[in-house]
Amino acid sequence: MEAVGINTLLVGLISLLLIYILWNSMRRNHKLPPGPAPLPLIGNLLQIERGQLVNSLMKVGFLIKILIQLLICLSGYEMVKEALVDKGDEFGGRGRIPTAEKITQNYGIGLSNGERWRQIRNFTFRNLRQLGFGKKSFEEKIQEEAKNVVEELKKLKEKPMDVTKLIMDAVSNILFSIIFGSRYEYKDETFVELLSIVDEIFHVISSPWGQLHTIFPQIMDYIPGPHQKIASESKKLMLFIRERVRISQETLEPASPRHFIDSFLIKMEKEKDNLNSEFTERNLECAIHDLFLAGTETTTSTLRHALLLLLYHPKVQEKLQMEIDRVIGRDRIPSINDRADMPYTEAVLHEIHRFCDLLPFNMTHMTTKDVEFRGYFIPKVKNPT
Repeated sequence: MEAVGINTLLVGLISLLLIYILWNSMRRNHKLPPGPAPLPLIGNLLQIERGQLVNSLMKVGFLIKILIQLLICLSGYEMVKEALVDKGDEFGGRGRIPTAEKITQNYGIGLSNGERWRQIRNFTFRNLRQLGFGKKSFEEKIQEEAKNVVEELKKLKEKPMDVTKLIMDAVSNILFSIIFGSRYEYKDETFVELLSIVDEIFHVISSPWGQLHTIFPQIMDYIPGPHQKIASESKKLMLFIRERVRISQETLEPASPRHFIDSFLIKMEKEKDNLNSEFTERNLECAIHDLFLAGTETTTSTLRHALLLLLYHPKVQEKLQMEIDRVIGRDRIPSINDRADMPYTEAVLHEIHRFCDLLPFNMTHMTTKDVEFRGYFIPKVKNPT
């Protein structure tokens, strides 16, 4: 027994030594950015403080290993701009999110790569602008939902409530108006069910079960647990989207597109003979899925953070109210034209975005080719799809 224990210890020490040698060799040969040597299996996990992800990464350096994944972390405006803007093509690949891949299978916008990503992304941005995104018609949709939120708050008669659902209702209806051409009443059964699906998906993805599934998809796919609900809930959302696409196909008038689905269907018809076209029904459904999930949760969380921060900083709240009363008054609804006359409100909104830091990593990126970056070598990442 004693000999077995000594042998086990020797094997462990030799393994650690080999991993350390290989790690240093890899960094030396490929000129990778600096970072701490990882431990076997767990990588640099012990150097990541719970609840202090960003601060931990700033301390340990650019190159870290989380279990089996090697990550390069860029920070600071100049460095991020150089990578994602100046070298946008080289750093333009989309990283993997296995929990979402099971649903979209890398169609749509969020997880697609290459020509598919370029075609669908460019069309979506251009079409959203044509449908009024950032224009007067879009502003009117926001104003309509803002009025509905105010009316719902008045019904409370100063009773306390969690406003998260109310904000999500309003944000979702704005997206619905653009994508589907119509809104829902807040208590509509279909609307309530859809938003509960979105809430459940994000809750599970951000849970420890969801994070484990992202890291070990091949293993967690076969282990029962809450993470298995991500696929089943997302399928419900996709069924709703599929039905709305079918309705739009049956009522489409090519000369008068009513919303995003109509515009995409018209583009599909124009591109039907183009073998390289990515305008397919599958990409349409997954693009809507991505827009809906990303748009509702991020905007809702930002507004929730805004309300919380204003509660903690009553002096800021007071100054905001003074500027609102001076520029807008209390007899009309705010307009985008008021923005130029409200520098303090603008500054507060920017600070809220900085403070709440909803996506400290943004969407993970992959290199599409070998890249020389600031004297270091970053190898091409093979696209798993």
